[in-house]
Amino acid sequence: MHHDDFKFEPVRGLPEALPKDEHILWQGSPDPKRLAKDAWKMNWIMGYFVVLAIWRVGVSSADHPLSTAMGHGIPLLIAGAVACALVYVMALVQARATVYTLTNKRVAMRIGAALTMTLNLPYVCIANANAAIGKTGHGTIAFELSGETRISYLMSWPHVRPWHFARAEPALRAIPDAARVAAIFAEAAETRINQPQIVKLDPAQRAPGTVAAE
Repeated sequence: MHHDDFKFEPVRGLPEALPKDEHILWQGSPDPKRLAKDAWKMNWIMGYFVVLAIWRVGVSSADHPLSTAMGHGIPLLIAGAVACALVYVMALVQARATVYTLTNKRVAMRIGAALTMTLNLPYVCIANANAAIGKTGHGTIAFELSGETRISYLMSWPHVRPWHFARAEPALRAIPDAARVAAIFAEAAETRINQPQIVKLDPAQRAPGTVAAE
């Protein structure tokens, strides 16, 4: 039987239905392989085990023939492959549980594999955005939050800008076609921030000679 852990969502990636004046511009998820490399440092893990294997072969070659010494490095390479496989599986689980959403009013991030939560970031609460895009087109878009808006680095990892602990910046990590997504965000945020706001004043606060709109 097919089981959907997020079947309670009225809209995929969102905890509630959108208001009538809000609509989705883009939705996506991290690329598992890219997330494993960027957030979990899979390449560094494999490199570490390769260096250990080379060192082991070098030490063994002093007392054994080269063919035998090379065999001594194989267990370390296997251990490295197993470690990378585990990292990839964890990244895959995180990627499948994650949905990033851009609407005409906010950035929404459904994150967390074991403990799921949704971050809602209205454009008016985002002071700046930084995009880091690689040669493959995958990239990370991080958001600097304005005012007193705060998020927890530990609770939100890996969906945050790396090494920004004091003032954590939520981020769309390892997304494909990041340049296009950044352009969608920039246009939507600019439109939203520049949109006139209508404020209803109390009659006592109106300037003399003004008439309330009917």
